[in-house]
Amino acid sequence: MLSISRFWRRILTLAVVVLACVGCSSVPSTAYNPWQVISVPTDAKLLDINFVDNSPHGFVVGSDSTLLETKDGGDSWNAIALQLDDENFRFDSVSFSGKEGWIVGEPSLMLHTNDEGKSWSRIPLSEKLPGSPINIVALGANNAEMVTNVGAIYETTDGGKNWKAQVAEAVGFVRNMKRSPDGKYIAVSAKGNFYSTWEPGQAAWVPHNRNSSRRVENMGFTNDGQMWMLARGGQVQYNNPEKPEEWLEAQYPELATSWGLLDLAYRTPDEVWIGGGSGNLLRSPDGGKTWEKDRDVEEVPANLFKIVFLSPEKGFIIGDRGGYLLKYQPDIAPEKSA
Repeated sequence: MLSISRFWRRILTLAVVVLACVGCSSVPSTAYNPWQVISVPTDAKLLDINFVDNSPHGFVVGSDSTLLETKDGGDSWNAIALQLDDENFRFDSVSFSGKEGWIVGEPSLMLHTNDEGKSWSRIPLSEKLPGSPINIVALGANNAEMVTNVGAIYETTDGGKNWKAQVAEAVGFVRNMKRSPDGKYIAVSAKGNFYSTWEPGQAAWVPHNRNSSRRVENMGFTNDGQMWMLARGGQVQYNNPEKPEEWLEAQYPELATSWGLLDLAYRTPDEVWIGGGSGNLLRSPDGGKTWEKDRDVEEVPANLFKIVFLSPEKGFIIGDRGGYLLKYQPDIAPEKSA
């Protein structure tokens, strides 16, 4: 009985130590916090953000048919009510090229504007469309590319009247998908156990096995086309630019963290930001060689699942809980303390 009691005391002590260390981190703090929490008039989950070219006029979309508009660069937002036959949609993606804009969502929905969002018209989608559209990219006048949640890719050159399939077959349900500036795609499978790539001219997606036992959380491209991967346990990896099928040694920006890493984005060719669970936000000033933590953002009660930099001076972070939007403040100098 004595040995059993001692055994359980050791287990209890170990559990206390583990719990005490949750949230501990040896990662140095950033010298400044350039992120401001912006008040938005909704509790809906926000999903995407885009602006009319380089103007201060932009839109945020989200669940519950949420459409928000700003005319001051994202400092303030107003809700826009659309007449959609009382249906409740999840607006997944918004994109603009000039005055022309697009919104897609679930269940299958596409909206189009030619006047910077003053009016929106609904474009009918085929009932035979594989999956529901989750991403739209405006490519030019009457030209856009749409992707569904099973990896079907379509392009229109006549303002949405006709769509041409870019792949022969869909890839299956995906957890997330990214597009490079030159039109390449990378999609992570729904369970995170493999990923697929596609580039213009290919007839089908190319599947790839993950390179470790860790589930893949998200993947994307650097500005120069190199692939990055976020995996379970706070792991970051880049592929070898000279041998794309090979992956470089894994990095762990914050070994002590218990929260997953959810998205990665480059502000400049060297400055990288990674968002994660429970307000976890990491920054690398040297392309991922060293990392620091923005601890002021830890107070945001949301998982930071999407980071968007529209330019080095214009960036936003979206939280997964209703109404959390962070805006990058370029006038806050690195030397200034938060």
